[in-house]
Amino acid sequence: MSSPQLPPSVHVFVRDWLSANHVLLRSRDGHVLVDTGYSRHVPLTMALVEGRRGLAGEPLAKIVNTHGHSDHVGGNAALAARYGCPIAVPAAEAPLFRAWDEKALLYGYADQRVDRFEVGETIEAGSTQVWGDLEWRALAAPGHDMGALVFFNPEHRILVSGDALWQRGFGFLMPRALDPRAMPGARATLDLIASLDARCVIPGHGEPFGEVGAALEFAYTRLASLEADDERVARYAAKAIFAFALLDRRRFPEAAVPDYVGSVGLYRDMNDAVLRLSPAGLAALVVDELLRSGAIRREDGDLVPTSPEAG
Repeated sequence: MSSPQLPPSVHVFVRDWLSANHVLLRSRDGHVLVDTGYSRHVPLTMALVEGRRGLAGEPLAKIVNTHGHSDHVGGNAALAARYGCPIAVPAAEAPLFRAWDEKALLYGYADQRVDRFEVGETIEAGSTQVWGDLEWRALAAPGHDMGALVFFNPEHRILVSGDALWQRGFGFLMPRALDPRAMPGARATLDLIASLDARCVIPGHGEPFGEVGAALEFAYTRLASLEADDERVARYAAKAIFAFALLDRRRFPEAAVPDYVGSVGLYRDMNDAVLRLSPAGLAALVVDELLRSGAIRREDGDLVPTSPEAG
């Protein structure tokens, strides 16, 4: 299945599941980069963005983030230092960045790392931005991240969706016990995306795709299953966060998992509020389900991801 055609000013760097995709919007008035990947991948992010298919020696005018999670903002500090350009974030999240609230932003709270950066500009939901010689409508996209934005270009019907919609689902949601706004927000976001009649979606993870109706149908079905079962929401979130940690670390001693999930705030709070397992029980749940899905494997007493990192 071929990728949908994009305007010449729009270039997508597809990354793996540790770093979000980057969208480079080229313009004579200044190039803009949407999302910058995870901190451990900064060297590769820099190489891609600066290479022949990227800036190719030209300056970067601005960094834009769809939302504040670590896999979308991890290259902000390095790129801003290199190019002296401002960083524009969703207005709803700007106070969290300025206070560097590592719980609300899911950094230290989820055992994820981000180099601190300064907010230069904010993007209001409902505003129109001109990047890459195209107009983009910034639209509120709560759910996976309550302050997130998506960007829609009506002319070419292109949606930069961040983690609000992937070809097979969307980013994990918080269980109702921790954030009762998350699932209603996710449903409102899917309804918004459905109303746009997008031709092409550039997701935060995975290849750009044109089968938007099928992706929405899958996402609505997944959301309905989560709305019916808060325990399923918590299990899915715990698995997603541990899989991310394993991609970051590359391997993890299986015997250390109970102590680890008992010490990291997000696992502990989800467990206390919803799952109510011992640390050993939570570790077994996460590991067994990831093994069963084929996402991880055992190797010499360690857990390792099954798929190699693409960068």
